[in-house]
Amino acid sequence: METIAPLWLWATFGGIVLVSLFIDFVVLKKQGSHDIGVKEALNWSLVWVALSFLFNGLFWWAVKDSTGSTEMANTKSLEFLTGYLIEKSLAVDNIFVFLMIFTYFAVPTHFQKRVLMIGIIGAIVLRTVMILVGGWLLAEFHWILYVFGAFLILTGVKMWWAAGKEPSLDDNPALKLLRKLLPVSKHYDGEKFWTVENGKKIATPLFMVICLIALTDVIFAVDSIPAIFAITSDPFIVLTSNVFAILGLRAMYFLLAAVANKFHLLNYGLAVILVFIGTKMCLIDLFKIPVGVSLGVVVGILAVTMLLSARTANVPAKGQKA
Repeated sequence: METIAPLWLWATFGGIVLVSLFIDFVVLKKQGSHDIGVKEALNWSLVWVALSFLFNGLFWWAVKDSTGSTEMANTKSLEFLTGYLIEKSLAVDNIFVFLMIFTYFAVPTHFQKRVLMIGIIGAIVLRTVMILVGGWLLAEFHWILYVFGAFLILTGVKMWWAAGKEPSLDDNPALKLLRKLLPVSKHYDGEKFWTVENGKKIATPLFMVICLIALTDVIFAVDSIPAIFAITSDPFIVLTSNVFAILGLRAMYFLLAAVANKFHLLNYGLAVILVFIGTKMCLIDLFKIPVGVSLGVVVGILAVTMLLSARTANVPAKGQKA
């Protein structure tokens, strides 16, 4: 696996991630469990987005400095931005699933922050391993590109047909398995994952939530990582764009949770993006779609979908009264 990023940029990236997690787990922990409002979520979302763009600027400078090519720097910077937007857009669907899980288990909003913080750590570790393994597989077995591409197309089609349908956890096989394996309390015990009832240590509903959040991230990582590999084969770009999108996931959740009903058409847009990226991956040996075009398509689909969602958010369905 070859990367254009110099060693010092890898170290800088690692330092940024550690500092960011320190802020999340140490500084914000002093606030204790509390409800996060839209204003606070929006402010933190803007901070994470700004940090991602600043890093992309540093990446552009590093590539130009090491290669002496402005064109190469522009290309790699666009690849990072496209990968970041793809992961960020797919994270929206991930967030809606988180919202469904929290609603199903009636998780108090002031407990949700800790669950998401732990989920972010797990996501970073998991995706780092998956990206390194995926990069090695693509480098050794080129034909896997077609497998990933076909998988993304099928996932997009499945997402399109599932869009608009009411999701439910009642028949979730993972949840049924967890309940068979672990005795679970019917009540929360603060932010604890384990509690004692009748002298026996058992799991709290919050532990079940953590397990389902982790499983959800595995499923979505299988979609998003191949999608970014369709944009670039550089593991540094795939990893950094993925991680920077994840770092802002907690703030993004609380922001979108407040306006979830306004983006009811977003899953259709995400489905089209997955089909486009999968098609791009399958055609890579016949016709390579420029990264600028890919970026424009992703941004265009998101913009159109969000605009249509906003315009039809309060429009009653056929047969319903306003």
